[in-house]
Amino acid sequence: MNNIIEKDIANIISRLDTHIEKFNNKNILLAGGGGFLGFYFTKFFQEIKRKKNINTKVTFIDNFVSSSKNFISNDTSSGSFEFINEDICSENILNLNHKFDYIIHAAGIASPFYYRQKPLETLEVSITGSKNLLNLSKRNQSKYIFFSSSEIYGDPLPEFVPMKETYRGNVATTGPRSCYDEGKRVGETLCYIYQNYHNVNTNIIRPFNIYGPGMQKNDYRVMSNFANNFLSNKPLKIYGKGSQTRTFCYISDGIEGFLRVILLGKDGEQYNIGNANPEISIIDLAKLFFDTFNKSHDIEMVGYPSSYPEDEPNRRCPDTSKASDHLDFNSQISLEEGIKKYISWCQKEFT
Repeated sequence: MNNIIEKDIANIISRLDTHIEKFNNKNILLAGGGGFLGFYFTKFFQEIKRKKNINTKVTFIDNFVSSSKNFISNDTSSGSFEFINEDICSENILNLNHKFDYIIHAAGIASPFYYRQKPLETLEVSITGSKNLLNLSKRNQSKYIFFSSSEIYGDPLPEFVPMKETYRGNVATTGPRSCYDEGKRVGETLCYIYQNYHNVNTNIIRPFNIYGPGMQKNDYRVMSNFANNFLSNKPLKIYGKGSQTRTFCYISDGIEGFLRVILLGKDGEQYNIGNANPEISIIDLAKLFFDTFNKSHDIEMVGYPSSYPEDEPNRRCPDTSKASDHLDFNSQISLEEGIKKYISWCQKEFT
């Protein structure tokens, strides 16, 4: 295991402390096991078995529309990990005979580059895929965790930034991003219905721009694009004016927050998981890449390519006070430190 990832996982385990015991002898279904987040979940469950003797059975499901088979665990000898190559939109999912304690829906096409190419598939994984997994949760009496997105807030009105979970959003129903944004919103509505009408214990996670090791060269989101060009000594290309703002959360902080929701989340609640500071413009993010490594700036302003939707939100910044109050979650890794970690990993993996 890469040394950076090993340290990240050790830090997550240390910060979760005794809560980890709740995973002992539990059976978990993880949809999207081949994705960026699934990669870290895999390493986490492997390590708590090895270091803490926590016996957790994890079943991964993925069909690799936008993920990698390289991330799927090959540790199947102990029976702790099982992989199923399947589309969660297929009714075959309902034929699983396992008794799951937790069902985690982290499947999806999150990169605008890919969901612009596959809008129907992007919508379906949040709607049909969610219904299938919720029905499985109902049958199993499992706790159901839905990975939604900060995109459900759309382009927030200034008075609602930073966004609380109670903000209802300013989202377009038509447009190149709608398949992802509205799909996630319907996925949340399904959680509400199954929580209140079918006695399924649900939690909704709204991640805010998670990045770090495991985010691949061909992800095509801003952190991946910047890292790839930075290491190739190419200009960092900025779409539009570069004034759009985001906050970025390093992967180990994000995974810790997700695990806290899974273990400690209150029934039926939604949680923003991310880093509330700094809210930084994309052009300043590009400059930070160079400043972090004491290199001269090489930035190129370009128009939006045809492969990337133009109507991106102007601002994206979470209010994480609910996660802090309910889950004792607070991000730890600064943006500069996270960039250093990610670039260090990319140097080994991309070159």
